Formats: sequence, structure tokens, C-alpha cells
Amino acid sequence: MAMKNDSSVTEFILTGLTDQPELQLPLFILFLVYHIVTVVGNLSLMSLILLNSNLQTPMYFFLFNLSFIDLCYSFVFTPKTLMSFVSEKNTISFRGCMTQLFFFCFFAHSECYVLTAMAYDRYVAICQPLLYMVIMSPRTYSLMMFGSYFMGLAGAIVHTMFMVRLNFCDSNIINHYLCDIFPLLQLSCSNTYTSELVSSVVISTVVIASSVVILMSYALILFNITQLSSGKGLYKAMSTCSSHIITVALFYGFGLLAFIKPSSAETVGQGKIFSGFYAFLVPIPNPLIYSLRNKDVKPAVNRTMKRTQTDISPQFLLDLFLPVCCFPFIFYCISLID
Repeated sequence: MAMKNDSSVTEFILTGLTDQPELQLPLFILFLVYHIVTVVGNLSLMSLILLNSNLQTPMYFFLFNLSFIDLCYSFVFTPKTLMSFVSEKNTISFRGCMTQLFFFCFFAHSECYVLTAMAYDRYVAICQPLLYMVIMSPRTYSLMMFGSYFMGLAGAIVHTMFMVRLNFCDSNIINHYLCDIFPLLQLSCSNTYTSELVSSVVISTVVIASSVVILMSYALILFNITQLSSGKGLYKAMSTCSSHIITVALFYGFGLLAFIKPSSAETVGQGKIFSGFYAFLVPIPNPLIYSLRNKDVKPAVNRTMKRTQTDISPQFLLDLFLPVCCFPFIFYCISLID
């Protein structure tokens, strides 16, 4: 997809999170620590899943991909944001802006679908426990993950394609810390009705489709566990879902605040703050949530620390090959964000 249009603008200036000089250094340190925690946390969880055969199940397969998405997602905007705190002029080329927008949309959409797949996985585990390994076969969860990435890719292509078609004539100052959809639409000097409509339809489709599946899955889970007379069974069912429920609540809660279209100049600044919370905070909790609240992870950490040899299922390793082999390509493309 060629990133060319008829605009006179060849680069954009990002205003960043704040224009107050006294906040630049504290924010730089804060977000640098955030980035280190995000990278170390997600890489640690991915390594733990890969090195422990008892974690090579559909649930942890989805969790591996969720950590992979969060890791890549943080690289889309964090390095550029860190540079904005220490550089006098925070510029980004037109090609770099479109590349950043593409990967931002790709990973955000893909995470929606992965969380949806995880909700269905929890439904099968609780409501159909005897058929779990039959329903959630390697073929099934591999296809579900492929579908998540494919739908994320399709959404990102649509967003970027309609954004590339816009013209940017005079102003090139984006009131944001990244190339997001609505700040770019507000900056364009061409008719943005079609682009706004398409963006709204795509985002609404992703949110509604994933929300319906997640809500239906947990409605069926809730109905199932209310039939349990055993308090132990009820506790086990709730503890199985608690980590995913917290992750979904954080992701969609901050997402709704971040991506509601601003209606005035005043709400643009508020939207930028909410978007900052969404972009910077969402990738951090997942490793902590699934580590601290999961009875399988703590023993796996102890075993990993003690042993020197790995026991990796060939089938599980094959299923994980696709996201791992995409690392070099993804980081090469992200490097275009100059």
C-alpha cells in the first residue's frame, strides 16, 4: 500500500503529552520505567509459557499472543514519545505517521479479538469441561488466533487506506502524542465525511462484535455457575475467569474514554489524556494480573528457575511460530516511524 497523497505536508509536528518544560524530565523517566516494565513483564510471561509444558494449553496460547501484542503495541509509540520529551521539535514524516497509525490500529483491533477468543475459551472450559480438549483443539485455537490477526490487519488497512487519501494542506501540527485517527481527521483540509464514517463503522464493528461474544460467554458462564451447589465449584469457576474479566474491564474501560470522538477543542485535550492512560497503562497489568492471580504460573516460575533443560511441546511450538517469526518484520516496519 503506497503511502502517498497530494498533500503539501510532508511531515507532521506532534505536540506531545504536555508543553510544560518542567514536566518533560519527570515524564521521560516515568514513561521510560513504564516501557522497561512492559517489555520485561511481557517477555517474561511469554518465555514462561514457552518453557513450561504444563502451560502449553489453549488458555496460555491466547495469553502468549496477548503478551506478544502488548509488547509490539508499546513499541509503536513509546520510543517516539520518549524522544518528544528530550527533543526541541517532535516531528514525524508522512510515511512514518501512516506506519504508526497502521500498527496502532492493527494491534488494538487484534487485542480486541484475542480477548474475545479468550472469553469463548473460558466459556468452554467452565460450561463444557469434559469436551474442552475436543472443542479447543490445536486446529481450533490456531484458526481463532489467525482470525484475530487477520481481522486486526483488515481493520488497520481500511483505517490507513482512507487516511492516506486525505489532503493535509496548511497546518501540520497534530495535537496528540501519536498519529491517531481523529486528530488527523481534524487536521485534514479535504472532506473527511467518508473517512469519519468508515472509521466509525470499523471501530463500532470491532467493539460490538467482540462485546457481544464476551457478554454472551460470561452470561452463559454466570448461568452455569449459579447451578453449582458446591461453593468450591463456584469459587473455582470465578477464579478461572477473574483475570480475564479484569483485563477486559481495563481494556474496554480506558478504550471507551480514549476513542470517543471529541466534540470541542477542550475535549481534545481530555481525549489525549484518556488516550495516554489507555496506550501506556493497558499493556502493563496483563503479566501481573495473570501471574499474581493464577495458581499455575507461580509453580511454573519456581520450576523454570530450578531447571536447565526445557520441555516444549512440538505442536505448541509450531502454533507459536507465526507470532514469533513476525518480530523482525514488525520491528523493521515500526522503525519507519521516524
